[in-house]
Amino acid sequence: MTLPLVMGSLFGLLALGAPVGFAMLIAGAAGLLLVVGFDGLIGILETTPLTLAGTYEFITIPLFLLMAEFILQSGMADDLFRTTAAWVGRLRGGLGMATALAGAGFGAICGTSTASAATLSATSLPAMIKQGYEPSLAAGVVSISGTLAMLIPPSVAMVVYGLLANVNIGQLLIAGLLPGLLVMFTIMATVYVLAWRHPEHAPSAPAVPLREKIAMLKVVGPLLLLFAAVTGIIYTGAATPTEAAAVGAFMGFLLLWYSGRLTLGGLQQALLRAAHGSAMVMVILLGASVFGYFFAITQVTQDLIAFVGSLDVSRWVILVLVLCGYIVLGSFMDQIAILVLTVPVVVPLMSSLGFDLVWFGVIKIVTAEIGMITPPIGLNCYVVARYANRPVGEVFRGTLPHFVAHLIAIAILVAFPGIALWLPSMMR
Repeated sequence: MTLPLVMGSLFGLLALGAPVGFAMLIAGAAGLLLVVGFDGLIGILETTPLTLAGTYEFITIPLFLLMAEFILQSGMADDLFRTTAAWVGRLRGGLGMATALAGAGFGAICGTSTASAATLSATSLPAMIKQGYEPSLAAGVVSISGTLAMLIPPSVAMVVYGLLANVNIGQLLIAGLLPGLLVMFTIMATVYVLAWRHPEHAPSAPAVPLREKIAMLKVVGPLLLLFAAVTGIIYTGAATPTEAAAVGAFMGFLLLWYSGRLTLGGLQQALLRAAHGSAMVMVILLGASVFGYFFAITQVTQDLIAFVGSLDVSRWVILVLVLCGYIVLGSFMDQIAILVLTVPVVVPLMSSLGFDLVWFGVIKIVTAEIGMITPPIGLNCYVVARYANRPVGEVFRGTLPHFVAHLIAIAILVAFPGIALWLPSMMR
C-alpha cells in the first residue's frame, strides 16, 4: 500500500507543477517516514545533502555551466553560425546544414539543450527565413539541432547520469562524441533530403568569397581549441572530468576577455546564472537520492529485476520497451527530470540484463532527444517558438522528419554498440 501511495503523491505533485526535485524529495520523505519512521528519515536527511555536495564529480556541473555562460557573453556562439553558413550555405539546404553544424559546435561548449535551442533560434532561424526557407522546415532543424548539446561533450545530462548511475563520467563524456557526430550527420542528411524533394523550401545562400570564408575561421579556431582542450585531456587521462571542466571555465573566461566584452556586470551575471543552474541540479539530485533510498528500502528495484528476469522474452525486447517509455516521458518532462525519476530503477535493470551502462547512457540520451521535439510538451519546440515568435504547431510540423530520422540513428547505435564504446575503450 505504501508504494502506490508514494508514487501517487509524486505524480500528483508533478501534475500540480511542483519542481521535480522538490516533488521527489517530498514524496520520498513521506515514504521513508512510513517505512523507517521519523528517526530514520531525519538520519537520511541529515547526511544526504552533505554527501551530495561533497561529491568531487559534482563540481563538474557548475564549471561547465560557467564555461557556457562565458562563451555566450563573448558572442562567439553567434559568430559560429555565420561561419558555418558561409562555408556550406551554397549547398542545397546549406543553411539548415549550417544550423546542425552550429548546434554541434555550440553543444561542445554549452552542455544544455534549451540554451542551445534558444541561441540558434536567435541566430540561424531568422537567417533561414530571410533566405526564403519554409518556416516549419527552418524551425524543425533548429529544434532538433539544439538537442546535440545533450550528447556532445561537455554534457550536463551525461554528468548527471554518471552521478546517478555511478558510471565513469570521463568515459560517458567521451562516449557521446561519435554518436553526437552520427546524429549531426543524420540531421544534415534529413535537411538535404527535404531540400531535394522541395527545393523551393530551402533555397541556397549567396556565395561568399574564399578570402572572406578563411577570415571567418578565426572565430572557429578558439572554440575548437576550447573543445579540444576539455575533451582531449579527459580522453588522454591527463586530467579528471572535474579538472577538465575547470580548464574549460578558465579558457572560457579568457575567450570572453579576448572578445573585448568582459564587464563586471556581465561577470556577475555569468556567475549568478551558473550558480542558479547548479543549485537547481543539486536540488534535483537531492530529491532523487531521497527517493532512491525509499526504493532501496522497499526493494522496488530488486522486485522489478526479479519480475523481468522471469519473463520469457529477449532482453532486446525489454530494451525497446524502455526506450519507447523514454520517448513518451520526454514528450512531457525535462531531460534531467527523466534521469532522476528513472535511473534508480532502469539502470539496475539494464545492468542485470547484461547491457553496458556507458552505452546505455548514450542510447538513453539520444532517445531523450526525440522527446525534446515530441508533442504535446516537446520542450525545445516551445523554446524555439517563444524565441523566434513562431506558432508552436509550425515548429512541431518541422520536427516530424527529424523524429523519423532519429529513430533510424538510434537503431544504428543499438545495432553497433562500438560506435559509442570504441573511444572509451581506448582511454588510458
